[in-house]
Amino acid sequence: MFDQVMARIPGRFRRVEPRAAARAYLLGLLSCVERKNCWQLAEQAGFAGPGAMQRLLRYARWDAEAVRDDVRAYAAERPRERGCGHG
Repeated sequence: MFDQVMARIPGRFRRVEPRAAARAYLLGLLSCVERKNCWQLAEQAGFAGPGAMQRLLRYARWDAEAVRDDVRAYAAERPRERGCGHG
C-alpha cells in the first residue's frame, strides 16, 4: 500500500534526496513511534541524526500541497485500515 502512495508523488520533488527523506518521514509518521519529532523519526528510519528530516521540512524544494492532495486522494480511494493497535 505504501509503495502505491509513493508511486504517485515522485514528480513533486526536484531531487531524489528529499524524495527519499519524505519516504522515511512518512513511514515514521505512520509507525507506532510514540513521539513524532525529527529525532525519533530519523531514528526509526535508521538515520544517524535528524538532518535529512529537518532539511526536508525546512529547505528542500517540493510541492507539499500537491503531495498532500495525492495522499488524500489515495486515502479516499481506500477503506480505513487500522494500525498501531488503535481502534
